[in-house]
Amino acid sequence: MSNIKNPILKGFNPDPSICRAGEDYYIAVSTFEWFPGVGIYHSKDLKNWRLVSRPLNRISQLNMQGNPDSGGVWAPALSYSDGKFWLIYTDVKVTEGQWKDCHNYLVTCNQIDGEWSEPVTLNSSGFDPSLFHDDDGRKYLVNMMWDHRLPNHNFYGIVLQEYSVKDEKLIGDKKVIFKGTDVKLTEAPHIYKENGYYYLLTAEGGTKYDHQATIARSKSLYGPYEVHPENPLITSFPYPRNPLQKAGHASIVKTHTDEWFLVHLTGRPLPKDEQPLLDPRGFCPLGRETAIQRLEWKNDWPYVVGGNEPSLQIKGPDIEEVKWKKDYPRKDDFNQQELNPHFQSLRIPLENNMSLTELPGHLRLYGNESLTSKFTQSFIARRWEHFNFTAETKLSFNPQSFQQAAGLVNYYNTQNWSALQVTWHEEKGRILDLTVCDNFEFDRPLKNEVIAIPDETNYIYLRVEVSTNLYHYHYSFDGDHWVRIPIDFHSYKLSDDYIQGGGFFTGAFVGMQCQDTSGEKLHADFDYFLYQES
Repeated sequence: MSNIKNPILKGFNPDPSICRAGEDYYIAVSTFEWFPGVGIYHSKDLKNWRLVSRPLNRISQLNMQGNPDSGGVWAPALSYSDGKFWLIYTDVKVTEGQWKDCHNYLVTCNQIDGEWSEPVTLNSSGFDPSLFHDDDGRKYLVNMMWDHRLPNHNFYGIVLQEYSVKDEKLIGDKKVIFKGTDVKLTEAPHIYKENGYYYLLTAEGGTKYDHQATIARSKSLYGPYEVHPENPLITSFPYPRNPLQKAGHASIVKTHTDEWFLVHLTGRPLPKDEQPLLDPRGFCPLGRETAIQRLEWKNDWPYVVGGNEPSLQIKGPDIEEVKWKKDYPRKDDFNQQELNPHFQSLRIPLENNMSLTELPGHLRLYGNESLTSKFTQSFIARRWEHFNFTAETKLSFNPQSFQQAAGLVNYYNTQNWSALQVTWHEEKGRILDLTVCDNFEFDRPLKNEVIAIPDETNYIYLRVEVSTNLYHYHYSFDGDHWVRIPIDFHSYKLSDDYIQGGGFFTGAFVGMQCQDTSGEKLHADFDYFLYQES
C-alpha cells in the first residue's frame, strides 16, 4: 500500500469518528448548523475517501431553526454492530453563557446510505456522546457531563450509563468513570476493548491550539482508569512548526489486516510571513479537518508511530488501493433531481424555498431572510477545501427593490461573511454591490461606486478567486470579459480563530444566496456552480 498524505478529509470535517464494517471503513464528522446533518465518508483503503451519506436529512431528525452559530450537530459517533450502523449525535441549542443546552439522540440504519431511523432521545446531560458495544451484547453510552454551577469547572467528567435496545432508552445508574487529567476540558469519549482492557479515549485542552487526545485503561468498564504513561496520545501543542496543528479529538480503528490507526481533528494555519509564530498561532479558514496516524502497541498501550505529534505522511495499511470517482463535479450544471451532497443549507432543509425542476438545468432559490438570520436563509453553499481555488456562478435575477438581493457569498457564520450581490438602486436600476459583515460590523466597500448592470443583460456571472491569504471578487456580463473588483478580502477573517477572538467550530463556505426582506419571495435562478482548486 502506498503512503497516505494528511489531511485525508480536507476543509471543515471535524471530530472524526471512524468505524469498520467488514472490509469497509467509514468516518462520521460534525456539521454544526449546516443541514443535512453529519457527513459520512467511505473508504476501502483509509487513503481514498468519498462522501456517501448525510444521514440526518429530515426535519423530524434534526430541526436547528434558531440554533446559534456553531450550535447544532456536535461530534457524531458512528459504530457498526449487530449487522447495522448506529449513529449517536448531539443537537446543541445554547452555546453561550453558563449552560450548554444540548440533546443527545440515536439513529440506526442497515446500510450507510439508506434512510436512517427516527431519533431515539437519550439524555441532555452534556455533549459528545458515544455508544460502546461490549462483547457480551450489552451497550453503554458515554458522554461528557456539563456542570453549570459557579465557580466549578464546567467539564464535570465522563459519565457512563447502560442503553437498553429493547426499551430504546438509558437504564440503570449513571456513573462518572473518569474526571480527566490536569489538562481538563475532558470530552469526546470513546471506549474500546482489547487485550482484556477497556480503553477510554478522550479529548482534552479545548479544540484550539492546545488540543490533545488522552487515553486511559481499566480492567473494569466502570474504572478506575489509569492514564497512559506517556500521555497525551497525540497533540500539536509542543510542536508549533508542525503544519498539522490542533491535533486531538480522535478515534481508533483496527483494520481487517490487523493494523491499527487513529483518525484525529487537525487544523492547517495560513502562512504568517514576518509575524510571530506563537501569539496568535494562526488562522485556519479551512476549519478543522481530519487526519490519520498509524498506531503501534507496547505493554498493552497504543502509541502513535513516530511520536505523539501528527505526521504529514504515513505508511498506509496492507490493503490494495481503491480510488473513487470524484464525488463532486468541477462544474455542477444542476441537471440532477437532487443537490450534490457536498452542498448544504443552514439549519433547516430548503425544500420549500428552492427548486431544481421549475427551470430545468437551474437551481432556483426563493428570496428569504438576510445572511444574519438564524431561522430561514435561502443559501446553498459548500466548504472551502483548498487554500487556493476559484468558485463561480451564473445567475438571472430581476429585483425591483433594494430589499431584494442575490449572488455569491463567502461565509463563516451570521456575523462574518462577504457577499457580491445583484440588487436594485432607485436611480441606477439593477446593480452589483458588495456587503461585508465583520464580527457584526457592516460595510459597503463600493460606497457610491456600485456597478450598474446593462438593461439587456439577463445572466450575470460572478466569481471569487481565493489565493491563500486574500480573496477577490470578479464579475462578467457576457461570460468572457471579466472585471476584478479591486478590494482585498482577508481569508483569515473566515476562520474559527478570528471569530469574536476564536472558539467557534465550523469553517469557510462559498455558495449561492437569495434574500428578499420585503417578504415577496422573489426568486433567483443559478445556471451552474463551479468550484476548482487552483
